[in-house]
Amino acid sequence: MPGLPGRTVAARVAVVGGGPGGLYAAALLKRLRPEREVSVWERGEPRTTFGFGVVFSDETLGGIEHADPEVYRELSAEFVRWDTIDVVRGGRVLTSGGHGFAALGRQRLLEILHRRCRALGVRLHPRTPAPPAAALARDHDLVIAADGVHSTTRAAHADVFAPHITSHRCRYIWLAADFALDAFRFEIAETEHGVLQLHGYPYARPRTGAAPGGDGGDGGPAAGASTIIVEAREEVWRAAGLDRCDEADSARACAGLFADALGGRPLRGNASRWTAFRTVTNERWSHGPIVLLGDAAHTAHFSIGSGTKLAIEDALALAACLEEHPTVARALTAYEAERRPVVASTQRAARASLGWFEDLAHYLRQPPRQFAFNLLTRSRRVTHENLRLRDAGFVAAVEREVGLPPHTPPMFAPFTLRGLTLRNRVVVSPMDVYSAEAGTPGDFHVAHLGARALGGAGLVMTEMVCVSPTGRITPGCPGLYAAEHEAAWRRITGFAHAASPGVAVGVQLGHSGRKGSTRLMWEGIDDPLPSGNWPLVAASPLPYRPGVSQVPRELDAAGLAEIREQFVSAALSAARAGFDLLELHCAHGYLLSGFLSPLTNRRTDGYGGDLAGRLRYPLEVFDAVRAVWPADAPMTVRISATDWAAGGTTADDAVAIAAAFAAHGADAIDVSTGQVVAHEEPEAGRSYQTPFADRIRNELGVPVIAVGAISSWDDVNSLLLAGRADLCALARPHLYDPHWTLHAAAEQGYEGPGAPWPAPYRAGSRKPPAGRADEPRPRLTLHTAGPGAPRGRPR
Repeated sequence: MPGLPGRTVAARVAVVGGGPGGLYAAALLKRLRPEREVSVWERGEPRTTFGFGVVFSDETLGGIEHADPEVYRELSAEFVRWDTIDVVRGGRVLTSGGHGFAALGRQRLLEILHRRCRALGVRLHPRTPAPPAAALARDHDLVIAADGVHSTTRAAHADVFAPHITSHRCRYIWLAADFALDAFRFEIAETEHGVLQLHGYPYARPRTGAAPGGDGGDGGPAAGASTIIVEAREEVWRAAGLDRCDEADSARACAGLFADALGGRPLRGNASRWTAFRTVTNERWSHGPIVLLGDAAHTAHFSIGSGTKLAIEDALALAACLEEHPTVARALTAYEAERRPVVASTQRAARASLGWFEDLAHYLRQPPRQFAFNLLTRSRRVTHENLRLRDAGFVAAVEREVGLPPHTPPMFAPFTLRGLTLRNRVVVSPMDVYSAEAGTPGDFHVAHLGARALGGAGLVMTEMVCVSPTGRITPGCPGLYAAEHEAAWRRITGFAHAASPGVAVGVQLGHSGRKGSTRLMWEGIDDPLPSGNWPLVAASPLPYRPGVSQVPRELDAAGLAEIREQFVSAALSAARAGFDLLELHCAHGYLLSGFLSPLTNRRTDGYGGDLAGRLRYPLEVFDAVRAVWPADAPMTVRISATDWAAGGTTADDAVAIAAAFAAHGADAIDVSTGQVVAHEEPEAGRSYQTPFADRIRNELGVPVIAVGAISSWDDVNSLLLAGRADLCALARPHLYDPHWTLHAAAEQGYEGPGAPWPAPYRAGSRKPPAGRADEPRPRLTLHTAGPGAPRGRPR
């Protein structure tokens, strides 16, 4: 790491907390600047630690090796390494290889870090509670609060750090077994009370030369040692009586539940108790010279093995920033800027993983191998392609189990909805292009939708097509309320069907409600028109943006009936125009969505109140449209599965809404989120909306279309093969590349019926060479075959 010549930033450093993150930060800071004074306070015994083993990634180990080779060498001598994961359900063991793990005992890790700190001259204060951080800050340049998930420092300055702590729905307990598992093991116990799961991994290898049953030292007994975590939903934990168990009783009960995994061996604790995992975030990580590190700043669920890893990486980044910046203040700003995106990404993966385990019971209907694949890809960090590279045989077995034709990626399997069979699972998501004239789609729509139809997707959806002039969002939105509209749409569907045989074209019907009469997106999204506004209607007289948006009129009985008939008329027109599928838009805060959300529906009549009342009008519209839409043609419904706002639609509500539409004949639910209220706070990220679709599919058994930041064909294959979705809708990738689906087929070497190239384009079905770099390289050097001479060609 580059240093600042002639100056030591943070000459006096206090570390609160003697866990791995605090000790490693202390060692690095002292190693980089031997003249620096570094002190560590730890209120417990040096050998006392919570839990048993810790797991490191190769990436983290590479950072440790570069930053402090001495620590790395000691750690390497202790590591247990393995590369397989066993998923066990109903006594059947399914093994996936090629993963690569390294673990060691947490106590061993602390001993190594204690030795390193002492050797470097760090002042250690064991069994000594640290003075308050504010007091330490008076005579130290830097105070590192590494005092864990229950950080007293964070609590003392909560007004500045602004922590947010979320408790989750499962209870878990850390235990240990005195033998070394030979793989990372996930085992499911299905009991009369519900499902419990075991997470286990080795952390100490068997010791050679020790007497049978003897102790092999602090690294574990002679037979090695494994971490065993048992987890269950709160209600299952209580029903099983585990809430009344002390440590010894819990260890015995868990050993009985997972006797096969343990070979009848007992489990032991270490001040072990059942607890609920808490996700910690903070709006700020520093306050003057005080900085949070590790669990004090952030936590990530143990199912992705990240707590110690994140703390070690925090220490590396903090030490580097102190070397690279001239002041502590600038270093702490840089540290937070560097680490926040990394931590946020890890926490998103951790939330996906913990959510999967919370809802594990929903997946028990899946075939065994698909269940294992689903578990392995639960965090979205391991994907179909990534897993195929690690263990091609395992992925091929999963694909055979779910009935995929040989050499067919999941995305290119056909899918049938009612009388319509889609050639593949890719949907061009509805995308507003605001290019219609008086509601009539024109040449731009022919080019836009025609290009996506030629691009290979199974289903191409229109943008929201409005059922009346006053139901438009903007003056540029298309409609289906005039004869010329129907003729224009017939031209588009005719072109798509003729140019790309097998493609399906769907229409999304909707009414803007309180979000209408606004400018084109690029002129000011959701801003009212400067002139020529039309009156708005909605479930309740609530403007979308108070003080900015027009106040809509609350619909009365006559207005509700009129709009319902407008939907019916548009559906009849859509059938004549040649559409293959109709989607009813009940999402994103438009009219029908406005009835569903308690934030936008304040009615006191039969169309408001509880969820059944709020569903009444959208279901009436659905029933009326379904009655006139061709019997063999499918209908789908797009919903916002959450409003991302307090008091709004919840994930539980979304399941109930989906169930209601399915009961009325919806063939699939298109599961989106948000855009219902302007003050929403979405938790955006890669594939961030897909868990809502996953839950609806696996809880209700209803086909779903997953949307939301799905950007790669690998993500699509992963979601489909895991059984989290039936179809995947992508928007921005199709704006970037109209031929996204065909290019995905080419990149995967697929040439089957799921991705037919239009005859005029077949010559382009191979990726063209990138340039001279692709040419064969000549031999330009001569190597002799003498002893020690290098062999082969230079690279």
